[in-house]
Amino acid sequence: MKVAILAGGFGSRLAEETEIRPKPMVEIGGRPILWHIMRYYSAFGFNHFVIALGYKGEMIKRYFADYCMTTTNMTVDFRTNQVIPHDGPRPDWVVELVDTGLKTQTGGRIKRLAPYLGGETFMLTWGDGLSDVNLNDLLAFHRAHGRLATLTAVRPPARYGYMHFVGDQVVEFMEKPQLMEGWINGAFFVLEPGIFDYIEGDETVWEREPMERLARDGQLMAYKHASFWQCMDTLREKHLLETIWQSGQAPWKIWEE
Repeated sequence: MKVAILAGGFGSRLAEETEIRPKPMVEIGGRPILWHIMRYYSAFGFNHFVIALGYKGEMIKRYFADYCMTTTNMTVDFRTNQVIPHDGPRPDWVVELVDTGLKTQTGGRIKRLAPYLGGETFMLTWGDGLSDVNLNDLLAFHRAHGRLATLTAVRPPARYGYMHFVGDQVVEFMEKPQLMEGWINGAFFVLEPGIFDYIEGDETVWEREPMERLARDGQLMAYKHASFWQCMDTLREKHLLETIWQSGQAPWKIWEE
C-alpha cells in the first residue's frame, strides 16, 4: 500500500526555519521531520511513498537523490570520475517525488497524486506531524467499516500546564498534557480512490468542502487515538519535538537502527 505525504506548503507559521527550507525538511535530531514520518510508516511495512512537492521542492528532491551518498561511506575515484557508495544499511523505500505546484491547496495536491496511487486504497498524512498511532489497527478499522475515508482523531496537546485546585491549593499538576476533551483531525488518513471525486481542482482545500461532503454522505469515519500526537506548526513545537527526541524516549521512534 502506498503512502501519500503532502510536503508542499509554505509553512509560514514556522518562518524562522521555512525561509530557507520547506517545513518537511526542518530537522529533529539532525534528520528532517519527513524522514521521521517515513521511518515510522516503514516500521509497519509501508515502504512506497508518493510525496507531493511545492514550496522549495527541489530541496526534497536533492535530499533523496543524495541520500545514499550522504548516509553511507563511499569511495571517490578521481581517476575514473566515479563516486561509489559502499554497502550499508539503508531504508527499503521507493520514493516518488511529484511536483504539485507552488500555490496548489491541499485537496488539489491530493488529486494531482491520483495517477501515482494505482487506483487502490492508500494512506495519507502531512509532512509536519508525528504520532504513535498503530497503523495496522488504523488500517483494520478502515477496512472493517467499508467507507471511503478514515481520519485519525486525536486530542490536541495543551499549550500550557494543567492544574486542578481545591481552594487555592494545587492538588494536581500536569505539564502540557493531552487535552481530555475534544477531538481534532490528526491526519494519518486511510482513503479509497473514490475520494478523488470529492475534489474539484487545485483550489480545493481538502479539510473544507471534500471532508465536509464526505461527512454529510456518511463516508467519513474517525479512528480515535488518545496517545501521542504532535504537529510542528511553530518554533515552540519544533523545540518540543527536539526535546522529546533527545530524551531517548520519542514515542514515534519504534524502528531499530
